Amino acid sequence: MSITPASPSAHTVALGNRQIHLHEFGAGPPVLMLHGGGPGASGRSNYARNIDALATRFRVLVPDLPGYGGSSKGVNSEDPFGDLAAAMLALLDALGIDRAHVVGNSLGGACALRMALEQPGRVDRLVLMGPGGIGISQAAPTEGLKRLLGYYAGEGPTLEKLRTFICEDLVFDGSRIPEAVLRERFEASIDPEVLASPPLRAPKDLEAFRRLDFLLDPRLPALGHRTLVLWGTADRVNPATGAMALQARMPACDAYLFSRTGHWVQWERADEFNAVVTAFLSATA
Repeated sequence: MSITPASPSAHTVALGNRQIHLHEFGAGPPVLMLHGGGPGASGRSNYARNIDALATRFRVLVPDLPGYGGSSKGVNSEDPFGDLAAAMLALLDALGIDRAHVVGNSLGGACALRMALEQPGRVDRLVLMGPGGIGISQAAPTEGLKRLLGYYAGEGPTLEKLRTFICEDLVFDGSRIPEAVLRERFEASIDPEVLASPPLRAPKDLEAFRRLDFLLDPRLPALGHRTLVLWGTADRVNPATGAMALQARMPACDAYLFSRTGHWVQWERADEFNAVVTAFLSATA
C-alpha cells in the first residue's frame, strides 16, 4: 500500500489493484466521511457544506468510494456494501489509523454500518444519514430508489434523468440545486470507465435484497456503538421509517428527524448538521 500526494489536501492511496482518491482536512481525532451512491457522486462534492466546519475539530478524511470520482471503478455487485466496507477498512490500514469515527450518507451509510459489523473495534462513533439497506427487502422500492438503480438501464444516463433524481428525489426543494452542480454530476456519471462498470445496480431478486437488508443481520442488536441517525422526513429514496427501525434494534442509537428535508440532510440542513455532528463526535459519554 502506498500514498501519492496530489495536492496539499489530496492523495491517491493504492490498495492492491485499487486506487482511492482521498482528501484530508484539519487535525484531531479521525473522521471518515463516506458519500452516497447517486450518479456522479464524489466525497468532496457530497460534503462541500460540512468539511470546513468539522475540520476545525477533527482530521477529516473524505474519499471517493470505489466506483466513483477519482477512485478505481468497479464494485462487487453481489455484495456492494461488503466490498466498499473492506476497501474503507483497508484505507484506514494504509493511513495507519486503528480506529475512526465514521459518517455515511445513503450508500456511504450502508458502508459505515457494514464496517462496524465486520470489524467493530475499528469504528468509534457512527453517524448515518438516510443509510441504504434498511428494510429494503420488506417493502416495495421507493420511486427514488428505482430511479437511482435504473439510471444506467434502458436508454442509459441522460441529463434529464439525473435532474429528476436529484431535484425530485434527493432534496425537498429542487430549485436550490444549481445547474452547474447538475451538469458536473452528469459529466462524472458518463465517464467511460463508469459506463463500463456502473457502481450501483439493482439486486437480481428478492434473495439478493434480503442479503443487503441490515434489519435481517443477526449482528445488528449486539452493535453497541454510539450511533446518531439523521433522516429527512421527506426522503424519497430511503424512507424515514428506517430511523425508528434502527433505533429499535441498536442499543445505543439516537435518531434525529429533519422536517421539510429530503435525502441530503448534510446539504439541505448544513448548519444544523454541522452543529449536531460536531457535538456528537466530541462527546465523551
